[in-house]
Amino acid sequence: MKINKEESKDYIPAVRLLNNPDGSCTFEKGRIPTLKHLNTTTFWMSNKTEDWEKNAHPAPRRQYVITLKGNIRFKVTDGSTFIIKPGTVLLAEDLKGKGHSWDMVRSKSWERLYIPIAENADDYFVSDKDSK
Repeated sequence: MKINKEESKDYIPAVRLLNNPDGSCTFEKGRIPTLKHLNTTTFWMSNKTEDWEKNAHPAPRRQYVITLKGNIRFKVTDGSTFIIKPGTVLLAEDLKGKGHSWDMVRSKSWERLYIPIAENADDYFVSDKDSK
């Protein structure tokens, strides 16, 4: 299934962090449909970063991380990296193992929203692998 330009406006780009069966962290690129009502009851904002956050760590919960300001390079277990900029949703689902690390790229701050996903709720992520 190929996504054409007309359909692409119905999605927002996303990258999902997830665990391999051995507990290592990897990522996949994809998208999340717009105008879906996500099953969440709370969210919070942050513009602070602590040193421990830049070291490898698993996500504390399934959550969307919405970048408002900043460019962030994420690194997974095998050394692969990707950059999150405003306009791309990060879906953190790497709950086990060493997790991921990150650092700022040409940015002095990272402003973001954390939106936890309710237990057993659909994350609505559509992998680019599924659209080829």
